Amino acid sequence: MSFLYHTFFFDPLLNILVLFFKTLPFLDAGVIVILFTILVRLLMFPLSRKAVHTQVKMAEIGPDLARIKEQYKDKMEEQAKKTLELYQQKGVNPFSGILVVIIQIPIIFALYRIFLHFPDVNPAFLYHFVTQPEHLNTTFLGLFDLTEKSVILAVIAAISTFYQIRISTKHAPKPESNSFSDNLTRNMQTQMKYFFPVIVFFISYSISGAIALYWLTTNIFSAIQETFVRRRLAVKS
Repeated sequence: MSFLYHTFFFDPLLNILVLFFKTLPFLDAGVIVILFTILVRLLMFPLSRKAVHTQVKMAEIGPDLARIKEQYKDKMEEQAKKTLELYQQKGVNPFSGILVVIIQIPIIFALYRIFLHFPDVNPAFLYHFVTQPEHLNTTFLGLFDLTEKSVILAVIAAISTFYQIRISTKHAPKPESNSFSDNLTRNMQTQMKYFFPVIVFFISYSISGAIALYWLTTNIFSAIQETFVRRRLAVKS
């Protein structure tokens, strides 16, 4: 498992980051982290786009799902059967979003480890054609040292997380009944919207400004990406 993690996630991401510093020595670490994060998000774009497509489809069939739940509320087996038939009829795979999350976990963990020790680089993880930069400008716009904690960047990262989640859940299908599953869904959506930004703040502040800047860039990119994909889908429909 460790071999796969290093081969496909940690080592490639670390070497890409080091190459950015080597080929763009005139840029400070903040700009490098932003460019690096954008590249990672672009590589993940096909998966993220699929997740947005699924979310849009689920919103479209929301009334049909609610009708099935109401019609077969006392026949769980029949309800599950009709729900699967609806998914097949509409070409929806509700589990595709879960796949996106699973694939992102090792990527996020690798990025966490990279920025946790930033700007130190273990040469044992570098490819033979990649050499460690002699000097790293660890500031961002001359205002923040990304190797240090920054409450300002952490707060901005948390605020951007709140708005990114707000954009993402704005078009999600809203649970309409008072069943246990729908109440649980509502509670999870509320907790995600208000508590996850707090978690992001504490993670960003407890590690370094680099982590905060990574979260901030990720949130901005994700919000733009989702808006773009939804507009493209609206035009096609």
